[in-house]
Amino acid sequence: MSAPQSNARPPFDQPIVDIVDYALDYKVTSQLAFETARLCLLDTLGCGLHALEFPACTKLLGPLVPGLTMHHGARVPGTSYRLDPVQAAFNIGAMIRWLDYNDTWLAAEWGHPSDNLGAILAVADWLSRNGHPLKMRDVLTAMIKAHEIQGCIALENSFNRVGLDHVILVKVASTAVVCQLLGLTREQTLNAVSLAFVDGQSLRTYRHAPNTGSRKSWAAGDAASRAVRLALIAGTGEMGYPTVLTAKTWGFYDVSFKGQPFKFQRPYGSYVMENVLFKISFPAEFHAQTAVEAAIRLHHQLAAMGKSAADIQSVTIRTHSACMRIIDKQGPLNNPADRDHCIQYMVAVALITGALTAEDYEDSVAYDPVQGRQIDALRSRIHCVEEERFTRDYHDPDKRSIANGLSIETTDGARLPEVLVEYPIGHRLRRGDGIPLLLDKFRASLDRRFSPEVRERILNASLDQTTLEATPVDQYVSLYVV
Repeated sequence: MSAPQSNARPPFDQPIVDIVDYALDYKVTSQLAFETARLCLLDTLGCGLHALEFPACTKLLGPLVPGLTMHHGARVPGTSYRLDPVQAAFNIGAMIRWLDYNDTWLAAEWGHPSDNLGAILAVADWLSRNGHPLKMRDVLTAMIKAHEIQGCIALENSFNRVGLDHVILVKVASTAVVCQLLGLTREQTLNAVSLAFVDGQSLRTYRHAPNTGSRKSWAAGDAASRAVRLALIAGTGEMGYPTVLTAKTWGFYDVSFKGQPFKFQRPYGSYVMENVLFKISFPAEFHAQTAVEAAIRLHHQLAAMGKSAADIQSVTIRTHSACMRIIDKQGPLNNPADRDHCIQYMVAVALITGALTAEDYEDSVAYDPVQGRQIDALRSRIHCVEEERFTRDYHDPDKRSIANGLSIETTDGARLPEVLVEYPIGHRLRRGDGIPLLLDKFRASLDRRFSPEVRERILNASLDQTTLEATPVDQYVSLYVV
């Protein structure tokens, strides 16, 4: 006679347990993490405000059904929208990511941990307007934890190599920290995080030829909104799936990760926020930041010689493997999303003009009969080669460089010495130089959207760490309402 079967559920997979225990119980004590989180908050909101100048972004914003509003809904910075937290998370997340200008984390997987702010801010503001007041320190704490979950998983696990987009990590991290903000139990939070892995995950195809397109600009908003929805579903008592990762045949590892379990380099703490990379100088895919900086230096060197980009015969970019894999492109570029992920395009613009702005990716520039042809002609003469040392240093946890070296040969046979930039201005090792520029970037974003009086109110609430942390979330977000 066979033994009776047990109805007891198996224990949750350990990676899910670790995420949940960290999100619910870990006490952040690092002052550096909190200070960096404040800078990250300002920079991320600034990126969203800047994106509101682009109709391709704003057409996606607002309520899911036109005209629908919530009296006590979450506010979307820079707009007048009052939305349910799921749709608010999409709005804020899409704004943040639209211009590819917010922070970056580079490891086995790439990504932008501040994408999680879409879910965090929407939920924190919604709760604060509905009888559950939170302070901005709660938002910063959630940001630190979301950065850590996303970044620590990314250190050793490459989702791009199995064709999945990195926004799966936004969904997982946001789900965990939103559950904490909502006050869910440990069991409910375990259920919610498991549901995030059960979801079908986004393919990377919208980031690569021949399908590069604008979904890459709203994919993080989609992931953030899905995280909020899953947390709310779990809060009703909906069941989870304990072995969602490890179940044979049907689990995430077998279905989506080539049968390999996740690997982890370090326990969760505050490492990622402390070491996050800011995009300060250019709205460019991060692997090209140092290349654009080098190109601008070369632009000025050419000018000092009485030459211009028209005198360039060829450009060689020594780079790292991630750059070769993501943004080394030749041939037609079909839209802004294609152009801002092409190192040849970015370097060509910088060599020609001595600058690179978000507007340079638009059709009005790329299809201009003069400027567009100049860019296309020059980028056809720009070629990338991998430098193995750069690739090693890119993965070295003590360096995490993002090196690019540019060398130019002119039409008269002259060769300019290579300009090598190993660390972008937003790197931790250049943080002292970068912070004043980061705050200038934030002020410029405020000026795009607000009057001088409103700008000063926002700055007064934002620039002092203690003041910001003590401010109620709804009061702070209301400063950005138009």
